Amino acid sequence: MTTSGEQRNFAIDDDLRYARIGSARLSPDGAQVVCDVTQHDLENNASFTALWLIDLDSGETRRLTPGDDRNTSPSWSPDGERIVFLSDRGGQRQVYLLPVGGGEAMQFTHLEQGVDGQPVWSPDGSQIAFTAGVMTEPRDPMAPYRVTRTVYRFDGIGYLDDAVQNIYVQALDGGPAKQLTDDPHLDRMLRWSPAGNELLYLASHDPERGDLFSAKLRRVNLEGEGAEILGLDWGFIKSADWTLDGKRIIVAAATGDQPMATKNDLWLTDRDGSEVENRTADLLYGVDVQWFPAFSAAKIIQTDSSAVVGVVERGAKGIYSVALTGEPSWRQLLGGERTLALQDADDSRMLMISNDLTNPGELHIADLDGANECAITSFNRSHIASIALPKVENLLYESEDGAEIQGWMLIPNQGEPPYPTILYIHGGPHGWYGHNYGTDFQMLAGAGYAVLFTNPRGSAGYGDDFATALSGHWGLLDHKDLLAGVDHVVDRGLADPDRLGIFGLSYGGYMTCFTIGQTDRFKAAVAENPITDLVSRYGTADMGPWGSLSELGGKPHEIPDVYLRSSPITYAHKVTTPTLLIQCLDDFRCPAGQAEQFYAHLKANGCIAEMIRIPGMSHVASISGPIAVQKVQNEGLVDWMNTYIR
Repeated sequence: MTTSGEQRNFAIDDDLRYARIGSARLSPDGAQVVCDVTQHDLENNASFTALWLIDLDSGETRRLTPGDDRNTSPSWSPDGERIVFLSDRGGQRQVYLLPVGGGEAMQFTHLEQGVDGQPVWSPDGSQIAFTAGVMTEPRDPMAPYRVTRTVYRFDGIGYLDDAVQNIYVQALDGGPAKQLTDDPHLDRMLRWSPAGNELLYLASHDPERGDLFSAKLRRVNLEGEGAEILGLDWGFIKSADWTLDGKRIIVAAATGDQPMATKNDLWLTDRDGSEVENRTADLLYGVDVQWFPAFSAAKIIQTDSSAVVGVVERGAKGIYSVALTGEPSWRQLLGGERTLALQDADDSRMLMISNDLTNPGELHIADLDGANECAITSFNRSHIASIALPKVENLLYESEDGAEIQGWMLIPNQGEPPYPTILYIHGGPHGWYGHNYGTDFQMLAGAGYAVLFTNPRGSAGYGDDFATALSGHWGLLDHKDLLAGVDHVVDRGLADPDRLGIFGLSYGGYMTCFTIGQTDRFKAAVAENPITDLVSRYGTADMGPWGSLSELGGKPHEIPDVYLRSSPITYAHKVTTPTLLIQCLDDFRCPAGQAEQFYAHLKANGCIAEMIRIPGMSHVASISGPIAVQKVQNEGLVDWMNTYIR
């Protein structure tokens, strides 16, 4: 549908037309930026990630790598003459070096098993460290296989014995890669010491422990001699780095009995893990590090006496400065109705990705005090200019027991209120929505739906009491918070009570299934990769035991009533809402059997139900997977809502 002028409503494949910036780094002289950008070729059903160079004086932006390969994780050499990056252009991912002054990229590593972890330069530029798997023949996936690990497979990675990562260092002046670690962990997040004689790293996925995301903080010297700094029982470590003088270590971690829900603090510790000091104990919202529990973690940016970090606060993410000396203190440097992801900094400026509800991200640069901020890329400008974007309604309402809940609503460009409305539920359960780009939001609004998204209890950005309130109460509190949001927009005349839909992925899929077992007010439901049976999830999901102990408060035999009352399968026989289940078959986070059980119950009890099964894909494939997979989810979601709401 075309609206005013040249603009049109957001179409079903428009999300795939956005460029996504992955990571970015400032050159040593501060004059240039290199970043990797993922784009899709819809006509040829292909995706590629290229390196781009931005000149900060002229504003010129040019592509550095040709072809349709994946070129990621760029980093400047200390002298600024070369860029190191990962590429799969030879069919297997290896480290490449690209001369900035011109010329073709040169393959630097030639490991038979390939390279997995981000390459990092030594301070003097003479060596590059990275992580790679073990040098053995790949296991035949069809052969019998003996399991000994407590957690033996991980979503998006696969079987962990096949994914073990060790640390390697390779000199630029020749010679083979030297292996520094040899253990059954996944070693990741490499940080050179300022002196260049040691590497700090995280050793995750302990084969004897069920602490799924947790990692040990370790260091290793160039002779392969290592030491442990902080262990699994200390806390849930997300990132770490040396202080600028190399005498201490900064750690971003959560501690306590609910590591998934508890805020992250910024800690200082000595090299041996003694005299640990919390620098943000009284910072209500904690710090946010762009952490992913596979092979990488965001760098902790430092100035002379402070660390620069992200902080999620009430549906937005700003950048704060946290003092590393003296009395604990902090202050916001940048904020606003958006999400800022810090990338890099030098002595005078910081580099970040800024995204909001309309744009998944552009690079911005600002002075270290937050002044003189400006955008330096416009990858998505022309695409956004062609779209008639929906209006955003900010919401604040009370739940049944008086808890204050924040939410938002996208108002479609067509139709009149009250609108057909989709309640869109976030995952986690400790994720958050607000002023950040949400896949499907604009698509559903473009299809004529108002989109309601809220931060019920359990969400990050409102303090520990709010986030930990769900412990032992999954579904029981948050579904009331969500339905109170629906009541709020119905009472305001924004949502049509007779044309309501509900959708969620992961924990959002869980909440979708739970909610339709409590009420029949929704005309259509779509649950993607949901959890429906907490008992079987305990024994089949990669995070089953660890996540259940943290989130539910005990094992199934210890608290069977908690597992029963919070499982959507308990109420499946009551469901009358037409329900579409979307399930990735290689999902180890929310295994396929969860959707299959729910589907069987619905069909057996006469409820309209269908299932889209996506072979070979892991948990979030509909967001980051191949074009064909994303299209299937987009089309299935919109078609189901159109069929049963309209």
